[in-house]
Amino acid sequence: MKKRLIAIVIPIIFLLAGCFGDPVQDDLQNYLDKEMKTVWELEVNAISAYEGVSGANYQDDQTMYDAITTDVIPNYNEFIKKLEAVKIETDELKEIHEIYIEGANIQFNAFAKIKQALEEQDPNLIQEANTMLADARKHIRDYKDKLNKLGKEHDVKIEQK
Repeated sequence: MKKRLIAIVIPIIFLLAGCFGDPVQDDLQNYLDKEMKTVWELEVNAISAYEGVSGANYQDDQTMYDAITTDVIPNYNEFIKKLEAVKIETDELKEIHEIYIEGANIQFNAFAKIKQALEEQDPNLIQEANTMLADARKHIRDYKDKLNKLGKEHDVKIEQK
């Protein structure tokens, strides 16, 4: 009788264990492996184009203006569209993703302000844009920190981008 009971109970336990999966883990894995893969590539392209004409790589205003208008803004705009279209099932991940969207929008507006500053030759607008870029970096760091924490809580390894 005990053997029969065990033979019935053990498969039921395994079936029930499968029913109680971790929806956040599943959502996070889908987010990282499918939803965000091409989205991150768009961001990298836009940021690389900006870094190629700013800071130590700055050559002149016209070169920066050309890069901002033909590469940075169009690529970043496409990145934001894809970022906002990402499908997320769980509230925990949605909250974190919203931080990323907010940071990305701030950064996009900073790029637009740089374009305007170059058109108007206004150094005050460049200063405003730099402040906005710093704020955007803060949001994106916050996003990465919270994403990593969520990954640890739900046993999902997150590769640094």
